[in-house]
Amino acid sequence: MLRAMATARQLCLLSRWALCRPILGHMSVQRNYRGDSPTDSGKDILEIPLPPWQERQDEPLETKRARLLYESRKRGMLENCILLSLFAKENLNRMSERQLNLYDRLINEPSNDWDIYYWATEAKPTPAVFENDVMVMLREFAKNKNKEQRLRQPDLEYLFESSQ
Repeated sequence: MLRAMATARQLCLLSRWALCRPILGHMSVQRNYRGDSPTDSGKDILEIPLPPWQERQDEPLETKRARLLYESRKRGMLENCILLSLFAKENLNRMSERQLNLYDRLINEPSNDWDIYYWATEAKPTPAVFENDVMVMLREFAKNKNKEQRLRQPDLEYLFESSQ
């Protein structure tokens, strides 16, 4: 009886996959990702159209910097929240009006944040419309040549340091 209980306990400790492995062999398990499937009809995907990006012509520079800082921090995906908020902290105050407009377009026109991340990390080529000096700055920043630990967004205290 004790031996049977010990065997049952050992079986309970094994994962379901370990129990099924002898039956399934080395079969790969898919997890419902169908984006690359050529037979995907797309009928089960609801795509919400975004309004087209428009440059804000009469926005004061300080308002634009504040808005871009906010938009750099609130991306919807952690990778870009960290990358863009740290980039914004280091670069927004040095950017010219033209560069601010290019950065505004870069972070607000693409509908997919993963595209921005892939372009910045050079996992995918950057489309010509976004290939400019700001994209070069972002790619260089993403390389993290100083090997800084970038695990979270910067605190906002640095915004108030110059006013004290």
